[in-house]
Parts: sequence; structure tokens; C-alpha cells
Amino acid sequence: MAMVCLSDFEAYAKKYLPKIAWDFFAAGADDCSTRDENILAYKRIHFRPRMLRDVSMMDIRTKLLGTEISFPVGIAPTGFHQLAWPDGEKSTARAARAMNTCYIASTYSTCTLEEISAAAPGGFQWFQLYIHRNRAVSQSLVQRAEALGFQGLVLTADLPYTGKRRDDIRNGFRLPPHMKLKNLEGAFEVCKMSLLDPSVTWNDIYWLRSLTHLPIIIKGILTKEDAELAVRHGVQGIIVSNHGGRQLDGGPATIDALVEVVEAVQGRVEIYLDGGIRKGSDVLKALALGARCVFIGRPALWGLAYKGEEGLQDVLRILQDEFRLSMALAGCASVSEIGRHLVQFSKL
Repeated sequence: MAMVCLSDFEAYAKKYLPKIAWDFFAAGADDCSTRDENILAYKRIHFRPRMLRDVSMMDIRTKLLGTEISFPVGIAPTGFHQLAWPDGEKSTARAARAMNTCYIASTYSTCTLEEISAAAPGGFQWFQLYIHRNRAVSQSLVQRAEALGFQGLVLTADLPYTGKRRDDIRNGFRLPPHMKLKNLEGAFEVCKMSLLDPSVTWNDIYWLRSLTHLPIIIKGILTKEDAELAVRHGVQGIIVSNHGGRQLDGGPATIDALVEVVEAVQGRVEIYLDGGIRKGSDVLKALALGARCVFIGRPALWGLAYKGEEGLQDVLRILQDEFRLSMALAGCASVSEIGRHLVQFSKL
């Protein structure tokens, strides 16, 4: 079967992954309203394309905190990549390096930070952190990541407790015995999410800043109030995210929340987005509304499930080609020409 668009990879993953793994990756919280809204919200945004612009030469590169990537799509932090492909996060890291983009490695990886770093030496990698009750564990992870050459620290802010994901409860989801949360081995018995610290507050950003020279990016911001607080607490970036609709059901789609966050931040820090990106034209809409880059979660896992590193490269390449084409058809020859003038929200 020819893999033409991201939904082809989704169909393949649904067909061939074990049900318990598919259900885990696909799960949203409660009724999955927010998960589905992440995708539907893009359909309410329409382009205002400009004609007769010279688009014979296209430049789709951008920079994240000064580091250039080949196009504005990176790989969001997701856990348990070995559920999708035996080599797990090592394959993810290799695919990201091959496509010259950013990979955010999850605390809940099934490969160690050392293995991920060694799999793609010289790759552009950030590390996503959950703060655990045992602060020494979190401190050690941050210091390991910095020593290994990870270039940013992504603090996930929207998970004081795990959202209610019904299929995981029905399936009694656990990692298979041969898989481990490698970064946490020896620290404590893993897969008890109650180990997360629900008492984390904005003041813990200062604690993190005392541990590392890495730039701190905060993930999970959905309101102007929290965007303001993020800037005030000295973070270098914000990822507008609702955890793929896996946390609070009934929250906004990320593309809708983006507008409010961009307005509040006024260019003081870089803003990125994840959730619901399924086409190159979605990437263009997100950039038009003020995101510097988007990150893909589930589509990266579908690519891994298809053919590991090669499958994930295919997913990224399709998004890259679609993004370039959408830009050209909208009349933009470079990323710097993309702006709010390019889109309008449909009237209800």
C-alpha cells in the first residue's frame, strides 16, 4: 500500500499494533472530546492565499532557540516507543537527525538518555522532564541530559495526576515485562504514575534553573494568564499543549489556545505547539497564528510502527513536502513571509 498521507500510517498502526498498545497511544481522557477537537479545530481555519508571488525558490528552514532545523516540525515527547518498534527511541532519534529536526526525548522512554544520545550523535535533542516526588531523581535526570549534550529542558506542566483514559483502565495497561522505563531504573518501582509530584508550582522553575544552564521550555500552557507567568519566571519557550487531549477533557484545542498565548507573550519568548497536526497545511496554519514550530506526537509513533526509523522519516518527509506545497500555494516563499494575514476563522 502506498503511504501517501499521515492517515495511511494511522490505519497501518491500528491494524498491526497489539490492541493494548494501539489503545494506549490513541487514548484521550474521558470522552476524548479535546483529543478530537485538536484535529477538528484546524478545519475551521481557512487560508487567504495570495497569487502571482514568485515561489520558484522555497526556504522552509527555521530556528529553535538559535539552532536551525530543516522545516518547522519536530517530534514531541511521547513515552514507551518500544511498544511501536523494537529499537524504540533510538530509531526516533536517528530519524530526527536524518531529517535535521528536533526530537524531545521523554522521561518515560524505553531507552536511556545515554542510548538515545549515542544513537544519533550530533542530533538536535531536548529532554522532557516530569518532576517526581523524589527530587533527587529529577535532578539526576536533568544533569545527565545536560552532560550528554541535550540542548533544552522541556518541563511538562499539565500532569499533576494522570487523566482518566478509559481504554487503558479496561485493558489493565502495563508495560510488557521485557520493557522498562530505562531512565528511572533503580530509582523506584516504575509505572506508578502517583510518583509524580502534584505539589509542583511556578517556584520550581527557579529550582530547575539552579540545576542547569539549559534553556527551559514549559509544555502544557493553554491560557494567557499562564503564558504571562511563564515569561515572568524566565522560561525561554512555551509549548502550547493539552497533552494530546489525554489530561483535562473539555479544554481548548491547542490551535485555538495558541492565539491567546501569542497575544499575551508579544514575542518575548518562542512559542511552539503540539496536538492535532496531520497535514502540512496544519503546520502552515499554526505558523500563521504565531507558532514558531509544531511538534508531532501520535503520527511519529505511527511512523515507527510502520517501519521504525525509516517509517518515521517517511512521515516527516510527507509533512515536509505538504508544508512546502501549502506555503507555495498560499504565496509564501519563505517562513518569514508567513503571518496572521494568511488565515481567517470561519464564521459560525
